[in-house]
Amino acid sequence: MTPSIAVSLHDIEPATFERCALIRDWLSDHGVDRVTLLVIPARDMHAFDRRSPGLASWLGECRDGGDAIAQHGFRHEQLRPGPLGRQALARLQGGDAAEFVGLDARETQQAVDAGRRVLKLAGIEPRGFVAPAYAYTPALHTALRRTFDWWASLWTVYRKAGPCPQAARALGLGTSGPFKRLTSPLVVRAGAHLGGDLLRLDLHPADFEHTRHVAALERVLQRSHGRRAVTYDELAAA
Repeated sequence: MTPSIAVSLHDIEPATFERCALIRDWLSDHGVDRVTLLVIPARDMHAFDRRSPGLASWLGECRDGGDAIAQHGFRHEQLRPGPLGRQALARLQGGDAAEFVGLDARETQQAVDAGRRVLKLAGIEPRGFVAPAYAYTPALHTALRRTFDWWASLWTVYRKAGPCPQAARALGLGTSGPFKRLTSPLVVRAGAHLGGDLLRLDLHPADFEHTRHVAALERVLQRSHGRRAVTYDELAAA
């Protein structure tokens, strides 16, 4: 099996568009010719393409160039806390980004459908979904099996029939606190060094505010030059 790298760029919305476009060019400069782009459909309850028509055009160009586009929640913001234990885990997973924790089955399906509708009206029909902060619930899993070809957790990419043959933990940097900012570059570099046939690498716009984070990512990509870039769409189709 040819070693591969699956890079996903999270949190794409009008407010991050300019930086995300620069990151995508930076990845191309490092030899990554396919990326999975995770789009927040309506961060402030307004369709992303109405806020930024240029973002919608850019996404279409990226898709035509071989990138995959996936839905990244609906608003990427938790509106109501969940049960005490699950809420504590959600805070560890991603602070206030755990959008679907606390929603019931009806609300979950409505949010998933609304986000998909926004993307389709913008000319984009995503095959996959990644929950903000990787915070999944039973109701969200049920909704995704009805709606999408694949969805990605922290540990693997799932299809309706089950996990994809290639499984790997997504490696990502932390920016939410001093401890994560200090340790996550070391963890990402170590995880990439020990990675198997598939290396999953998560990027966020906020990562590029920190010099050590960028240096760690550059080191990982330099060591990955022999790997073939793949999207999550391709992993799910394998």
